[in-house]
Amino acid sequence: MTRDVQQGKPAPEKDRVVDALSEGGSAFAKYQTFFVGRPGIWAFLRYEFATSLAGGFPGAAGYALRKALYPGLFGRVGRGVNFGRNVILRCPSRIHLGAGVAIDDNCTLDARGAAQEGGLSIGDGTLLARDVIAVVKQKHLHIGKGGSIGSQTTLSAVSGIRIGDHAIVAGHCYIGGGRYRTDPQAGPMVLQGLETRGEVVIGNDVWIGAGARILDGARIGNGAIIAAGAVVTGEVAPFEIHGGVPARRISSRKPGPEVAS
Repeated sequence: MTRDVQQGKPAPEKDRVVDALSEGGSAFAKYQTFFVGRPGIWAFLRYEFATSLAGGFPGAAGYALRKALYPGLFGRVGRGVNFGRNVILRCPSRIHLGAGVAIDDNCTLDARGAAQEGGLSIGDGTLLARDVIAVVKQKHLHIGKGGSIGSQTTLSAVSGIRIGDHAIVAGHCYIGGGRYRTDPQAGPMVLQGLETRGEVVIGNDVWIGAGARILDGARIGNGAIIAAGAVVTGEVAPFEIHGGVPARRISSRKPGPEVAS
């Protein structure tokens, strides 16, 4: 079980993929649960046709095919959404994409753990660069409008992730997650479940530098900057600049004289 240590109460059971795959049921039913996300043969055929035909198709023709075939797989899609090659889609019916969203090559959008339709959402005009992984293991993952998520960044929602509008997340960042419980008397750690400090909240107009780690329970205020390589575990006030491991205040964007911290 996953425990939200901030609120002191159990969170939903952690979804262990290996356990789910070993349970009863046909291979077809498991495939629909893990990938399609909708019951019925027609939903399966539509998913297979779109992803098999258009997923890896190169060039302008591939972009045109994906623009025509992919929107019908999602719960909601705005106008002018573009999909790169080899985008992995899991349960796209629970994903909402705003107008002008761009998903670059080799990204993963995985909403299998979303509590409801739209549990994974991306706002108007936001870019996901190459190799971004956005996965909802539990609860939700919401990204605002006009932002950018850098290449090879991982967003892993266990207790939820909310990113505001016009946020810049550089490449190779990690946001979310939790930690396994480590009681030596309770068996292997992998079977003990997770503890989390709660939802990650990142405000509007935030810049997160390359390789930063924003861990569960972190809250970053509007206009803040996180330096490259920083590890944020707590609260960052609006317009402050934090860096280091663990991250601490090093400066401020607010006008006026600086006060030493």
